[in-house]
Amino acid sequence: MTASGAPSPRRSGPVVLAAGLSAAVGLWLALDPSLGRVLLEWLPYLARGFAMNVWISLLAMALGTLAGIVLGAMELAPLRPVRAAAIAYVQLFRNAPHLVLIFATTYIFPFEIVAFGHYIPFPDWVKAVIGLAIPASAHTAEITRGAIQSIPTPQWDAAKGLGFSRIEALRWIILPQCLRRALPPWMNLYASICMGTALASLVGVHELLHAATDASTAVSRTDFTVLTYVTVLIAFFLFCYPVSRLTQRLERRFAR
Repeated sequence: MTASGAPSPRRSGPVVLAAGLSAAVGLWLALDPSLGRVLLEWLPYLARGFAMNVWISLLAMALGTLAGIVLGAMELAPLRPVRAAAIAYVQLFRNAPHLVLIFATTYIFPFEIVAFGHYIPFPDWVKAVIGLAIPASAHTAEITRGAIQSIPTPQWDAAKGLGFSRIEALRWIILPQCLRRALPPWMNLYASICMGTALASLVGVHELLHAATDASTAVSRTDFTVLTYVTVLIAFFLFCYPVSRLTQRLERRFAR
């Protein structure tokens, strides 16, 4: 907020841009009602695609968070080989492009698995989940490591004085305190992973961007193609921007 109580330009800018874009789309559809009817017919198909984006992002973050917490603790382990392995993993995959990892998992993992004589398909969307969970785990590891290191040393000493082992102190005393510190950056990471799910369309996953391409090809109208991809943009904004705003609010609240 500014001194007068009005929203700052930095915060209101994206909202104004999205509102202006939505108003332009509304005016466009008002001038060409037939285009609006075609888009309305395709909206359920696009919505099913976006549901896949959300599903992939949730699973990727769930797997990445579980692995990242373990890796973050390993980065601070007393044993040097354990620390070195965790740090190497984090540095490698934290700086790897999401698209490269998605392509890698797509071609590394088989298209089907044979178990007890039965062929079990290994869908591309599962490979996309793994491809995005890898960088999510690396970033979560760094978030976890930073949160653990931010806990004052007397907390560890008090836990040791109470007879807790290092793992017990980490589990019951340190990690619960890390939650408030780790939540805002973790939510920012989720927004980034959610936007990264659009890359899954390049390996054949039927998500929003793939659905938009299907719709554009089927209708075969330039104006509809532009409108469809603008709709994709608005959908991601409406989903990710509230996450970003909630992150900023939590940061201010926890800072107090």
